[in-house]
Amino acid sequence: MTSEENSRILLLGATGYTGGLVLTALLRRGARPVLAGRNAAALAALAGRHGGLDHVVVDATRPASLRRHLRRGDVLVTTVGPFERLGYPVAEAAAEAGAHYIDSTGEVGFVRAVRDRYDERARETGAVMLPAFGYDYVPGILAGTLAARQAGAAVRTLDIGYFATGPLWRGISQGTRTTMRDGLTLPSPTWRGHRLVEERTASRVHTFSLGGRRKSAFLVSGTEVLFLPSDFPALADITVYNGWFPTLSRPLTLISSAVNTLTGLPGGHRLADALTFPLTLGPAGGPDATERARTRSYVVAVASTGAPGGAPLAEVHLEGPSAYSLTGELMAWAAESLVGRPRGAAGVVGPVEAFGLETLQAACAEMGLAAV
Repeated sequence: MTSEENSRILLLGATGYTGGLVLTALLRRGARPVLAGRNAAALAALAGRHGGLDHVVVDATRPASLRRHLRRGDVLVTTVGPFERLGYPVAEAAAEAGAHYIDSTGEVGFVRAVRDRYDERARETGAVMLPAFGYDYVPGILAGTLAARQAGAAVRTLDIGYFATGPLWRGISQGTRTTMRDGLTLPSPTWRGHRLVEERTASRVHTFSLGGRRKSAFLVSGTEVLFLPSDFPALADITVYNGWFPTLSRPLTLISSAVNTLTGLPGGHRLADALTFPLTLGPAGGPDATERARTRSYVVAVASTGAPGGAPLAEVHLEGPSAYSLTGELMAWAAESLVGRPRGAAGVVGPVEAFGLETLQAACAEMGLAAV
């Protein structure tokens, strides 16, 4: 029997909010993941509530601690962040062991660094590494791919916007609110003139048409700028925008400018934290099932020639479940799909390269993420 036939799913972070959603989705699919984390009591209790799942205590900050529990062909799923602080040892352990890897990060700088550091080693060991395999940023990559294909050879520009419906402020987690606040001080990689450049987050606002209404979104970043250029070499510009709170898009450009100015001054970080503190206010934890059912995710990709005032060549709109529900389902599906996968194409890759467009599109449709 080959190591691939003996492969297991290890879920790191199952006792957290996002990890719990992934665990629920895996169990619904019939998988029996091994739970991994640092809190032995919490792991044992969670494992017991789900029929006695296997569980192991690991230190996510030490690659050797994880390596002891990883075999070639295993699938390591992690939701433990912030990834810039805690994610590198986990990614390293997977690449070295030849274990497939999936994470829930929304931190594009982390994804960029993982590709730079571990892609070559993952290819050597046969590990398929899928960073940011959730609402951040699978829907945008899917919509962008579809729009670029529809646009054909004339496509030069992609604008991708992430939106949501429903009472969103109560429908996002404390962790997401904190990440959004912290992100205002971090640069956003964009694809500009056929190369990666860094721009100030929220430095620009773009308006999209959704269901006959115009909605604003501010500049952020996404792994679309890392993975789509290799699939579409003609693309000169790819920009990602966040439109969760359209009425705040323009005020956030001013806040972003002020925050970035303050952080360059002595003692400015404290003032910047005070200025952005209201962005973190909201319920603790994350939205429950009832609250998630009240919000839906919406992504739009607009492909064009880039000519000022020109009409779009193609436009794709996708609507699906809550960002959190969708993330849990996407990560569980990817993990199940990689279990037992024979050695083949490997490395740090995007979702289309990993699974193929038709397979990815069909899986997303089954989860409720489909064109509207």
